[in-house]
Amino acid sequence: MKKYILSLDELDVLIEDIDKNFKNGVIILRGDLAAGKTTFVKKMVKFLEIDEEVTSPTFSLQHCYGDRIFHYDMYNHGLEHFISLGMLEELEKDGLHFVEWGDDALANILDSAGIKTITINIKKISNDKREYTVCTH
Repeated sequence: MKKYILSLDELDVLIEDIDKNFKNGVIILRGDLAAGKTTFVKKMVKFLEIDEEVTSPTFSLQHCYGDRIFHYDMYNHGLEHFISLGMLEELEKDGLHFVEWGDDALANILDSAGIKTITINIKKISNDKREYTVCTH
């Protein structure tokens, strides 16, 4: 487990660390509403020089950026609905898969399937600072 306390302007420190060490797999993003989960994905897409608008896939369930960045949101649907739609198979594709609101059950399923996974817990400390706790599974 590794912790970072960063402002939005400093977030590239964590983004670069992930880019260097985690090129393929699932990144589960957890945190309260407005903690910065979608903002994290926006910063990663920008860092990777993909010129696409990043928005939360809350109602569409999945957005794709470029050919290797996938963004999911389980807030409205939950794990059972995600599985029933066959979305677990999507997580096996090469690339980075960002799953907002993923839980321990999802992490356990991915682990048992041999899919590399990290979890980032985002906690708002102040208006401009967040604590990012990164756990590798």
